[in-house]
Amino acid sequence: MGRHRSDPRGLARILIAAVAVVAALTLLVVGGTALVNAVSGDHGEPDPTTISPTPDEGTQNKAGPSRASASPTASAVLPLVITVVGPATAVVVRVADTGEVLTQGTLSTGDIRKYEETPLQVVAANGGSLRVVIYGRQQPAKPSGQRGQWFVAARG
Repeated sequence: MGRHRSDPRGLARILIAAVAVVAALTLLVVGGTALVNAVSGDHGEPDPTTISPTPDEGTQNKAGPSRASASPTASAVLPLVITVVGPATAVVVRVADTGEVLTQGTLSTGDIRKYEETPLQVVAANGGSLRVVIYGRQQPAKPSGQRGQWFVAARG
């Protein structure tokens, strides 16, 4: 009879099979997560020019509460007023000259942000969720579900 020996390739085959099973499960989990996010409208990876807040960070608003009153005439003199009228959306507001980020985070329905600084760049993941008023003039609505961008120039 032949010589009996343990086949060293046998352990390698088992290891390769185990790695393949783990890879397949990982692909299923990632694919399932992507499908759920696509259906729910929550895009786990926003566009790099939009925001990526951490869960504990929430919403930053370095501008703080506006010193202007809440009357309709006050918004006419403010360079920018953002109101979330649709679903919550990720928003970034930054000073165009310096790049200082004034607001970065997810704003919820009903949130209002007022800004006195200029010039400003505004980017929203879902532009259709926002009502944007620049120097008292309401801007045309953006399509729902699409990225929205606005620029607030300095008045001179």
